Amino acid sequence: MSATLLEARNLCISFGGVQAADGIDLDVRDGERLAIIGPNGAGKTTFLNICTGYLTPAAGSVRFRGHDITALAPRTITRMGIARAFQSPQLFHEQCVIDNLLLAAAARERAWNPFRPLRERPERDEMVALLELFGLAEYAASMVDELPEGTRKLIDIAVALALRPQLLLMDEPTSGVSSLEKFRIMDLLVNALAVQGVTSVFVEHDMEMVERYADRVAVWSSGRIQSVGPPDQVLTDPAVMRDVIGV
Repeated sequence: MSATLLEARNLCISFGGVQAADGIDLDVRDGERLAIIGPNGAGKTTFLNICTGYLTPAAGSVRFRGHDITALAPRTITRMGIARAFQSPQLFHEQCVIDNLLLAAAARERAWNPFRPLRERPERDEMVALLELFGLAEYAASMVDELPEGTRKLIDIAVALALRPQLLLMDEPTSGVSSLEKFRIMDLLVNALAVQGVTSVFVEHDMEMVERYADRVAVWSSGRIQSVGPPDQVLTDPAVMRDVIGV
């Protein structure tokens, strides 16, 4: 069994009387792709926000490679090796694609210099290679706002990987993408994660994507984890089929 990369223990948080996390216990194993599924409002994104420092739990803890990261600032958690890709791509639309990656590289190296042109940064070749890994090299000089949603999604994840994380948390990586594009995007994403050696957790509503790409699945329900296991076991569970899949 793979070593544990991230440990969440007894996470609790509520919003206006709604329990978004009610004693969450979950381990993320080194090298795996873990899918989180559940109905809207079940607490899936709340979990990602706690693990990345955007929310502080009322109780419980998160440990990353044995270090307690509970309530640390998002920037600190990122520097420790956890990156985040949001449901809506978080990109600088007034910059071209390669400059978005170079800005991430500058942040990673803590070497941002507003008086030094981005094109002169020493990480440029590394960032071009990362774009090639995603099949995006042809868009290096393109402005972000000129590109379709699926391409922006991949760029957003490439920016996250430019930070050299050990763990990448993603919120619906193919939302807003056409059914024709989603498998191409996930194939590129999964390959890039494997090449870079990055563990991943992704929130997903498309059960076909979960079945095809997840190593394990965790089912959220009203702030609790209903079940955890391999896709073929979890997705055929009668309770999950009834409460989450709707069949």
